Amino acid sequence: MSLANERLHKQDARKKYCRFQKAGIKYVDYKDPNFLLKFVNEQGRILPRRITGTSLKFQRKVAQAVAKARHLALMPYVTDSLK
Repeated sequence: MSLANERLHKQDARKKYCRFQKAGIKYVDYKDPNFLLKFVNEQGRILPRRITGTSLKFQRKVAQAVAKARHLALMPYVTDSLK
């Protein structure tokens, strides 16, 4: 039974990829809050790399862009239900 469970988990697991590198994006635009919402959960917290699959370089850029967007009031800092 344990082998069957392992096969199911391996089939469901997909290779994570950095959507920025795949699309050839070099600049994360802080003025586009709809795009940045893909990297933020319902409470307004930035999702970690292990969940989004973003590379370290672009995860840092996303964090900076979200911080700028929050500072300019394009995105909320905290919310009850964002999505």
